[in-house]
Amino acid sequence: MRRRAFLSIGILLTLLCGALTAADHRPLVTAVDSIGLTVSDLDRSVEFYSKVLSFEKVLETEAAGPEYEHLEGVFGLRTRTAKMRLGNEYIELTEFLAPRGLPAPVDTRANDRWFQHIAIITSNMDRAYKWLRENKVQYASTGPQRLPDWNENAAGIQAFYFHDPDGHFLEILAFPPDKGNAEWHQGSDELFLGIDHTAIVISGTDASLGFYRDVLGLQVVGESENYGTEQEHLNNVFGARLRITSLRAASGPGVEFLEYLTPRDGRPYPADEKANDLIHWQTRFLGTDVAQAAQDLRKFRSAFVSTGVVHRSIVVRDPDGHAVQITQQ
Repeated sequence: MRRRAFLSIGILLTLLCGALTAADHRPLVTAVDSIGLTVSDLDRSVEFYSKVLSFEKVLETEAAGPEYEHLEGVFGLRTRTAKMRLGNEYIELTEFLAPRGLPAPVDTRANDRWFQHIAIITSNMDRAYKWLRENKVQYASTGPQRLPDWNENAAGIQAFYFHDPDGHFLEILAFPPDKGNAEWHQGSDELFLGIDHTAIVISGTDASLGFYRDVLGLQVVGESENYGTEQEHLNNVFGARLRITSLRAASGPGVEFLEYLTPRDGRPYPADEKANDLIHWQTRFLGTDVAQAAQDLRKFRSAFVSTGVVHRSIVVRDPDGHAVQITQQ
């Protein structure tokens, strides 16, 4: 089975970004367009996200041919993709009809660095949790957790992790009145409102800031350090202590860093991971000049998945191996 440790470029990226000034660089991205994940059975996944989480399928496409092979780095691919909307946010579910990739490791934990999830906002945590139980979702947390009042930046937030049919981590999240974007406090009768952010496990905050903030141009909008029994039971990781950093582009869901200060035994992102593997997530950003983005990312020694600009897009890896697509608006 092909699994090797992803060789981090974080230290080099941080040094290179340190030399960058505002005069040299403008944001490469303007929005988070969608968050993609690879699934084993598109019809099953569409049914789950539609029935259980209230997503609406807005588009289905099939792709094949050399250009897509060069974009995603998978030879001989043929894919089916469903674009799904919840509120104003989108996900893309992609099944590889050929070639089939590797399954997710059955012992995946929330501190492994291939971890990524979407945080779905609920208007009522008690009702949402009851609904998920009725639909027999697989637990990832032990149950919904309310973050404690001593943690000023996270106090009162309620959260619960669970899995989709392929084992991808998902989160439902409820903000107290003094936290979260205004759109989550408009008194909707809908149970699931939209996607607040996608969260990724990282090895070091400084290296990830070098990529997402200093190169891509996202802005830091929040920080906290979370620990204690509630955090341990949310992540289902004993002794979990996390440095959490929230970033946003001008529009779209945020990107949240989860750096595990303890325990430090999370496994690195497999260096040979491919887009057809079931651990694969791919966050799509929109930019105004993808050719300039490609030039700047090469300058900063980013690891490219795509061979160049294909269909007005490029796919690269962040310092820990998470896939990032930049598409020209």
